[in-house]
Amino acid sequence: MDRERVLRRNNVALRGTPGAPPMALLHGFGCDQGVWRHVAPAFESTHRVVLLDHVGSGGSDLAAHDPVRHSRVEGYAEDLVEVLDALDLGAAVLVGHSVSAMIAVLVAAQRPDLVQRLVLVGPSPRYVDERGYTGGFSREEVEELLETMDGNYLGWARSTAPFIMGTPDRPELGDELTGSFCRTDPDVARCFARATFLGDNRADLRRVRTPALVVQSRVDAVAPPAVGRYVHEHLPGSELVVLDAVGHVPVLSAPGELVEVIRRYLASPVLALPAGDPART
Repeated sequence: MDRERVLRRNNVALRGTPGAPPMALLHGFGCDQGVWRHVAPAFESTHRVVLLDHVGSGGSDLAAHDPVRHSRVEGYAEDLVEVLDALDLGAAVLVGHSVSAMIAVLVAAQRPDLVQRLVLVGPSPRYVDERGYTGGFSREEVEELLETMDGNYLGWARSTAPFIMGTPDRPELGDELTGSFCRTDPDVARCFARATFLGDNRADLRRVRTPALVVQSRVDAVAPPAVGRYVHEHLPGSELVVLDAVGHVPVLSAPGELVEVIRRYLASPVLALPAGDPART
């Protein structure tokens, strides 16, 4: 696939300082690159900031959506690898919110040469509870969520977006997320939702040998604190920071706090991680 086609497919935008270390900001389900508008400017003087829309979101090429490729999170990771290869900026800091945290993890596991550090905001490798693992939702709850999306996507978006945002005292944020959900093509959203909520990337965590920061909100109904601790404990050499924030979208609800923890992390020395083949450890 040629460079320009790849960049158009994901509506890639470059900001910041040419020649500076690259930083890619990756949005979560139902959002687009605009969700980073309070965060991106803080890094434009120190990084070459890469913004993009996952296929089916924002200004991406809707025709590029493949119901087979994009039925799994791995398909979006393949897209991101193609974008990073096309840009050829060197190893990047990948900042992934929500499902994009797992997209970033997959890229780091498969192509460590493309990733300098990971920042995982509200990550969840598995949303469904299992014996010995708390994901935050029962299987029945996830199936009900998906059935509701199938029957009335716009109604689902209007009721669910404020819950995900988790800031009833700031209803304008819930309204913004609702608007973003409603702008997403319903068929694409349903496909992405299944990839997100039915996926299981727990085994992929141990494959990563890239330094990582796990950022968890103090209260998060979608990816509760137990999930953030799980990611930290199973991601070799990672650090965990808990924001004094409520809700699953601190990118919008607590951007200043998020910027500060990312800056502190990037200013810290890179930890030495165990050598060897991560896929076999």
